[in-house]
Amino acid sequence: MCGLTGCWTQTGDTALETSIKIMAKTLHHRGPDAHAHWLDQNVGIGLGHTRLKVIDLSENGAQPMHSNCNRYVIVFNGEIYNHHNIRAELEQKGLAPNWRGHSDTEILLAGFVAWGVSATLQRAVGMFSFALWDKKEHRLTLGRDRFGEKPLYYGWLGQGNNKTFAFGSELKALRAFPGFDNSINRDALALYFQFCTVPAPYSIFKDIFKLEPGHILVLDGEGFKNKTIKIEPYWQLTDVVHEGITSPISDEIEAIEFLESTLRKSVQQQSIADVPLGVFLSGGIDSSLITALMQDQSNRPIQTFTVGFDETGFDESPFASAVAKHIGTDHHELRVTSSDALSVIPSLPQIYDEPFADSSQIPTHFICKAARQNVTVALSGDAGDELFGGYNRYFWSKRIWNKLAWLPINARRLLGKGISLFPVSTWDAMNQVLPSPFQTTNFGDKAYKMANRLERVDKLEDLYKNLLMIWQEGNDLVWRSRVPASNLYGSALYTLPTILDDANIIKNIPESELRMMLWDSLIYLPDDILTKVDRAAMSVSLETRAPFLDHRIAELAWKLPLHMKIRDGQGKWALRQVLYKYVPRDLIERPKAGFGVPIGEWLRGPLRDWAENLINKESLQSEGYLNSTLIHETWKQHLSGRHDWSHHLWAVLMFQAWLDSAN
Repeated sequence: MCGLTGCWTQTGDTALETSIKIMAKTLHHRGPDAHAHWLDQNVGIGLGHTRLKVIDLSENGAQPMHSNCNRYVIVFNGEIYNHHNIRAELEQKGLAPNWRGHSDTEILLAGFVAWGVSATLQRAVGMFSFALWDKKEHRLTLGRDRFGEKPLYYGWLGQGNNKTFAFGSELKALRAFPGFDNSINRDALALYFQFCTVPAPYSIFKDIFKLEPGHILVLDGEGFKNKTIKIEPYWQLTDVVHEGITSPISDEIEAIEFLESTLRKSVQQQSIADVPLGVFLSGGIDSSLITALMQDQSNRPIQTFTVGFDETGFDESPFASAVAKHIGTDHHELRVTSSDALSVIPSLPQIYDEPFADSSQIPTHFICKAARQNVTVALSGDAGDELFGGYNRYFWSKRIWNKLAWLPINARRLLGKGISLFPVSTWDAMNQVLPSPFQTTNFGDKAYKMANRLERVDKLEDLYKNLLMIWQEGNDLVWRSRVPASNLYGSALYTLPTILDDANIIKNIPESELRMMLWDSLIYLPDDILTKVDRAAMSVSLETRAPFLDHRIAELAWKLPLHMKIRDGQGKWALRQVLYKYVPRDLIERPKAGFGVPIGEWLRGPLRDWAENLINKESLQSEGYLNSTLIHETWKQHLSGRHDWSHHLWAVLMFQAWLDSAN
């Protein structure tokens, strides 16, 4: 795993080398083992790289790396898990160069020379981002993996006639470019308050973007002059979805056997490294299955890692410990107190680099930190929920909608207000008396969230969108201009389209659950889950790998009919059938829990002073971004204990903390 950056600026820029060095230095945490750069001042192009040595630890794997023919130079971040297969194909067809080493970067680069970028990426299995410079054609190509495991920002810097195209693994590399002055994009800020992250292709700054998963960007000399960029996909999940739905696997035994063999192959490929390797284990279905398959293919106990919390409602460590004991792993458990968790909060703006408000970023940081003390690479169970129907909303949303759809909108609003009359603690107590299959963790919080949504939905898809979004009032929350006034905010602010606005994406997908799973795979997975894990892991120089994100598993998952994913009110039916071969059912079966911390309680307690300092009314008004009246009314309701606005307030606080760090 590594960090990459670079820029294409004015010809003959004598400060180019200094700029590249400054930008690359900000990515030291992504690659602490080596730093290097390459530039051509005659053209104005420069590439920077920081290296975390995982495959081919010798200097033969160093970057920036030049092709054997010396036409291309590349900086690469990630892993190509099937690079041995690509190398064998190149050799078999007589297309292989004189190999210098065995790094996946060298093999990928040879593929680009032999077949071109798109054809090579379609052969590749992996997670990555890269920048490729063609010295002959003066053409820059950027690329990102199919699901967006590895980040890549790009955009235009400077005002007026100044033209600099910059890119990097993290936004901080672009911000380090001397004279960076791109302003905050208020439309993107409104989206942030809805999703708790800025969704691709946008970033928090104007003229800076994220390259979308599965896409290639090309900028040539003419495009640089005219500031025009070509972006096109080399792989699209929507194509996989529609193909899978039209040609499903009907035989359950065949499906389970195929799923197990495909998962085993993915885990085996992702368990190859020249450095120590382990796995995150929460004790849930996804991480337990990855752990079981990894241990079954190892001749010694693998290392597993989990985090335990003092708050029992958020502590899954006993489940992880029980699974680890049964499988026979070398298990490591880090106990985290509330004071430990609170101590990392000041670092979050620097780690996440732009506003990001999934509070599970806190335990994610600690499990990555714990793992890094023993290993350099860790596997995770990420994407099992999106691909195999694991989130509660997939089966609860339809169930709730079927019971409430007949009610007029005014009656649903009254019901929502009625739910809000009782404090969260009352709903949590009611959850305890429900039959076991209907119990769920954080029931009170979810009841409040549902109450807020009931007032705004006319169809099932609206319910999903409202469950996914946090600040429905994002347009009222963000001021449209620097000087707040009552007529300067409103629905006209939000003008940036997202995937949720594209009806063609879910066209001809009959089941609502499948539509939700696709949306989650396109939005929530890359912009929230994968962003959270990448930044937390790379902040401590840890490489993470997600075997479920082998695209062949995704292709198989979408060939499974809905009843092989969701059955009898439970998700991930197919994964469970594989897991039960390795782990007893009673170690796994329990209500699904999130990977979270008690932010709501902390905001009323140990975080209260910190929060009130960040949302000081005078500061909010002086900064001119947010509606201080709306924020303070929400804060007052939360402190009273009758409303749980922890997610809303955490989004505000993370933006304010980021804004403080950016100034």
